[in-house]
Amino acid sequence: MTLTDLLAFNLTLLAALASPGPALLFALRQSVRGGFLTGAATGAGLGLMAAAWTGTALLGLAALFALVPWLYLAMKLAGAAYLIWIAWHIWRDAGHPVADSAQPGRRAFLGGVLVNLANPKSVLFAASVLVVIFPPDLTMADKALIVANHFLVELAAYTGFAALLATPAARDGYLRLKPLFDRIAAGVLGLLGLRLLFSR
Repeated sequence: MTLTDLLAFNLTLLAALASPGPALLFALRQSVRGGFLTGAATGAGLGLMAAAWTGTALLGLAALFALVPWLYLAMKLAGAAYLIWIAWHIWRDAGHPVADSAQPGRRAFLGGVLVNLANPKSVLFAASVLVVIFPPDLTMADKALIVANHFLVELAAYTGFAALLATPAARDGYLRLKPLFDRIAAGVLGLLGLRLLFSR
């Protein structure tokens, strides 16, 4: 493994992080609603689980999913149900004040872990990216470095988002349009859950 391989992996991660999926929507919403610490804790949970999916891909979970399709199906159904559940709660609480529906502290971290745990496609994405970027003869030290690197990249990105979106201007703007933003986020998360449910 070379430094160029790691740089290519990091650029791929940053591009994937910037695309509007369940993790990004959840992190952005948490940062605006709960402030910097809540956003950073959410990002740490998201990053930890994303790195764990990369670790499982490196250890061959994608191959296990290919051998035992019902295991992937079970994880996919559970993940879709969780995303739809989150969407329902966001929609339901759209009209409530921020203090009534924010997820502070440890709950923010756990929420981040669960959002990324709810998407078993992450391991398939990680497996395909890893195969394209890295050589096949990775040592255990290389694999550990890739997983740690993945966590640090995600943590840095989500902490940056949290710092930007937890500013008074971002928070005031969100509070003015909270019902609209929450219903849009709920709709997108619900659609992503349905897409996960019905996709192959």
